[in-house]
Amino acid sequence: MWREGQKMSVRENLGHVREQLSAACNRAGRNPEDVRLVAIAKTKPVDVVREALSAGQTVIGESYVQEFVDKAEAIRESVEWHFVGALQTNKVKYLAGKVALIHSVDRLHLAEEIDRQWAKIGQAVDILIQLNLGHEVTKSGADEEELEKLVREIAQLEHVKIKGLMTLPPYLDDPEDVRPFFRHLRELARYIDGLGIAGVEMRELSMGMTHDFEVAIEEGATLIRVGTAIFGARRPKR
Repeated sequence: MWREGQKMSVRENLGHVREQLSAACNRAGRNPEDVRLVAIAKTKPVDVVREALSAGQTVIGESYVQEFVDKAEAIRESVEWHFVGALQTNKVKYLAGKVALIHSVDRLHLAEEIDRQWAKIGQAVDILIQLNLGHEVTKSGADEEELEKLVREIAQLEHVKIKGLMTLPPYLDDPEDVRPFFRHLRELARYIDGLGIAGVEMRELSMGMTHDFEVAIEEGATLIRVGTAIFGARRPKR
């Protein structure tokens, strides 16, 4: 497990995270190729992102729209961009056609704006429905009671494709205490999948960060969002 104060290169950090990913998959009897690492680069400069890309990292996650736009314009290397942060409807237009997956869709109005912006370019975008399973007022995410209705409504949109669920559970010192949240997200995905809603897939579970991604993998995560263990502590956003 990553420990605060570790000083290694981005390449070394990535290697260590990948080792942890593989070990967690082995414990759970899963194929490591079924879990993708999303390197969360928010507040990190372009040259640090390039270090990760040169070390073989292919998926980069961003949380702030303007920061994403700046990096996407500066980086010409091959990269799959994911947007993982809270998203305002008036910022959606800046992402259109540039990101492969939006992890943080939590309301119909946002999905409708995503649909409208991608319709302009004649494309569709994959999204995940974000749930606030800890009912924390400081975090985005739909309530689980709204999930089925929300999925059915968004499924009607032509340019938005639901591919799974995402959650950001409460931070707890012992990762084992977070396990029930990850397990519950997996159960909710199974429930939605069983409804057989046209055009809806539950192939992705985005859950787990630096502190708890091994437990998330054991509970079925297909996307882990790791920043600190790769890039070091986050700089305050100005």
